[in-house]
Amino acid sequence: MTDYYEERLGELLRRLPPAPAAWVQAAQELPAARRTLDEIVARAEADAEFRRALAADLEAALGAAGYAPAAPVLQELRRRLA
Repeated sequence: MTDYYEERLGELLRRLPPAPAAWVQAAQELPAARRTLDEIVARAEADAEFRRALAADLEAALGAAGYAPAAPVLQELRRRLA
């Protein structure tokens, strides 16, 4: 890219309205949610008893293991563990 295009791109970006607060919050929470998902799935893959507990009652098994994930994380866990 030439300097002109970089400057023009900067001008266009400055004209955009700020991102909605909910988008900013979601972007900030996403890395931690991904780490939690990956941790739970890895534990379920390595621990048959934990995997059975998750299959029987996802929320109760997570609570007993010290997790309190939000609804979107639960939904993704259900998808991954299906």
